[in-house]
Amino acid sequence: MGRRLELGNRQFLLDGKPFRIIAGAMHYFRIHPDLWADRISKAAAMGLNAIETYVCWNLHEVTPGKFDFSGILDIERYIQEIQKQGLYVIVRPGPYICAEWEGGALPGWLGAIPGIEYRCFNKPYLDAVERFFDELLPRLKKLTLAEGGPILAMQIENEYGSYCGDKEYLRYLKGIYERHGVDCLYFTSDGPDGHFLQGGQLDGVLSTINFGTDAEHAFELVRSLRPNEPDMCGEFWDGWFEHWGTQRHHRSAGMEEGGAGRELDTMLKNGASINIYMFHGGTNFGFTNGANGNSYVDYEADITSYDYDAPLTECGDPGEKFWAFQKIIQKYTPENKRIRPIQPTEKCSFEVELTASRRLLDCLDELGETRGHATIPPTMDALGQTFGFIHYRRTMKGPLPKTNLRLFRVNDYAQVYWNGQLLCSKMRDNGKDPVAKIEIPPEGATMDILVENCGRINYGPYTGRDPKGIVDCVCLELQRLMEWDYTTLPLNAPPQEGYGPLALETTGAIFHKAEFTLDKTADTFLLNPGKKGLVWVNGFNLGRYWDIGPQETLYIPAPVLRKGKNTVVVLELERLASPKLLFLDAPRLG
Repeated sequence: MGRRLELGNRQFLLDGKPFRIIAGAMHYFRIHPDLWADRISKAAAMGLNAIETYVCWNLHEVTPGKFDFSGILDIERYIQEIQKQGLYVIVRPGPYICAEWEGGALPGWLGAIPGIEYRCFNKPYLDAVERFFDELLPRLKKLTLAEGGPILAMQIENEYGSYCGDKEYLRYLKGIYERHGVDCLYFTSDGPDGHFLQGGQLDGVLSTINFGTDAEHAFELVRSLRPNEPDMCGEFWDGWFEHWGTQRHHRSAGMEEGGAGRELDTMLKNGASINIYMFHGGTNFGFTNGANGNSYVDYEADITSYDYDAPLTECGDPGEKFWAFQKIIQKYTPENKRIRPIQPTEKCSFEVELTASRRLLDCLDELGETRGHATIPPTMDALGQTFGFIHYRRTMKGPLPKTNLRLFRVNDYAQVYWNGQLLCSKMRDNGKDPVAKIEIPPEGATMDILVENCGRINYGPYTGRDPKGIVDCVCLELQRLMEWDYTTLPLNAPPQEGYGPLALETTGAIFHKAEFTLDKTADTFLLNPGKKGLVWVNGFNLGRYWDIGPQETLYIPAPVLRKGKNTVVVLELERLASPKLLFLDAPRLG
């Protein structure tokens, strides 16, 4: 019989001996894989004995039935590196993870499955979940304590009580684990409210609770329902995340009322186990950020940085919470020999001049993945697309005098082009006001609509119900426009060739490119080059920028850069601020 973490009376038992979990959340998919070892060593240096990670279904299975566990998605290598450095692992496979991640990691293509209902005992949904778990769970099973690996425990679903209370669904997920022979402690985690706990708990499964303050009240809630289980904070919210257009959050690391240090000290003093969410947040690279919204009009997309005001910053530097938490952890675990000082990462700064441009509308044949014609414009989800953009085109017959053009529920960032020229841009329009007035000449005109998925909602009743593209319709006044050509644009990479002279003064979606040479590599931060867009460096998608803030720079991990020749491509959707790109030696996160 192998090793196992078990439940004793109000305590954990590891190999039959009392054990306290002092874990921190750190997601493999938010960290460049060449930096995993560095971040893990810093978790040990702060005093953690375990690392918790979610699993991102929507990246592992971007296309139904095609799985990717390579590079930044090599969860086995990540877990093995954690074990190599002497720490344990907690895994939260989902299938839903929230995590301020695109759709809570539910793939967009689920929306194309007939009869699907999310996160409940629904056969179309569970068939998709089971297919993914059939790939994932054998990889995790061999890394459990029972088989000589570092995995202490695995979560069933995620904060399910905040969403629903379908116990048959939860039991079915547990049954999938059991059918795969995953022999480890199972747990659930829910927010600090009685109905959350009751909706998310499962008989025979450890119940943990998530909160940022008032630990005693939270633990009392769990004890009232599970009096013999150990106190375990599944997520101790030591910081918070940001949406575009808001102010950056900051929580003190101190011992004053509301300080994160005080709350951590209280929990450890009282013998509780904890998982610090986050220890190191990392970055929402590419198109992976999520969003919040409990109605159509209050949608808020998350920024690219997932710094989270965590102990270890986005670029791996120790913040004020690192030193404060280290001191507190050392007080309660004086035997911990791994606690040590750490140093900031090396940084560099330089400038690059953009030299070439190419319009996105000229790249549709090259970049498009799925093309077709439909009477009613299809959404990304209906076409099985999770990430990127979708393009629609319609020939407009004339003549027609000036008429109001309206967009009814177009998600999310929509741009209308008239005869190839940018006419207007709009964020999630509900059709209340016209976006423009158009006049069609006798010879007719061409209208293009480019829609960016800015991140699917990842929490609340709209999770799984936030389709992207033209969701309702486009109207001339109140007359629906039909017959559209469409092209999906996942933008896995920018165009490689076909660039012309730099088009600095042109508006609309344009790729701008430059090559540059470096003598050495180090972490750096790109200052936003324009109003809204994306940046690739050496083919690596750094994520989105937007001038509404609070984030003003994009983090570029040192392993993305190369000694010698490098390439940068900016997709600016509106207009570049300058042909000069400024790479800074410090972040500006607001």
